[in-house]
Amino acid sequence: MWQFFHKLGSPKWFFGIANRLMPWLLAGALILLLAGLVWGLLFAPKDYLQGNSYRIIFIHVPSAFLAQSVYIMMAVAAVVTLVWRMKLADVFVKAVAPVGLLLTFLALFTGAVWGKPTWGTWWIWDARLTSMLILLFLYGGVIALGRAISDEKSAARSVAVLVLVGVVNIPIIKYSVEWWNTLHQPATFKLTEKPSMPAEMWVPLLLSVLGLYLLFGWLACLRMKTEILAREQRTRWVKDYIQAGRA
Repeated sequence: MWQFFHKLGSPKWFFGIANRLMPWLLAGALILLLAGLVWGLLFAPKDYLQGNSYRIIFIHVPSAFLAQSVYIMMAVAAVVTLVWRMKLADVFVKAVAPVGLLLTFLALFTGAVWGKPTWGTWWIWDARLTSMLILLFLYGGVIALGRAISDEKSAARSVAVLVLVGVVNIPIIKYSVEWWNTLHQPATFKLTEKPSMPAEMWVPLLLSVLGLYLLFGWLACLRMKTEILAREQRTRWVKDYIQAGRA
């Protein structure tokens, strides 16, 4: 286990693993997303209360799930950065923060589109919506701080601290609908409870969630590879890789 952990900290070793994983991640993502979205948007039955307007759930829920998950992953990487000073952990944070920002924006946008016919307004200062907006600002702050500090090591430590401070917002997002009286509905999926919607609705939703997670894995590998090449450009293995690509 520890040997694998130390190998994972090697940019060269990760680069090779990413090259092998990426085609499988992309293929799985495309299959699951296509199946989930086509099924959900075109063939799933209408909701008895919301009609067809509920179908945006097949985009909104996966993006909201993943937006929170990405930040949790960043928090784990931040701990690794501060405790073990592993470069690859900082590479991960820098690579996926823009993806998390985009996912959070997508969740907020689709939530607003869904909220208009459901609540009669595009936006309300609901606890869930407000905490998601804070998550958007946290992602933006992580990106801005990383770019503002020129020294790589200082930037890594500062970003890691900010990520860990901001992670307290994640349980607030998750439990906001239980702690406060909000308009936002409870979680669609609960591991301890039977789904409240029929299988014709939750199965395509689950496929969309899994597909988006695989797509994130592909994007993370792609962006991490780009970041590794930029940071390790003076090493022999990167020069050999670039030379082989030009041959």
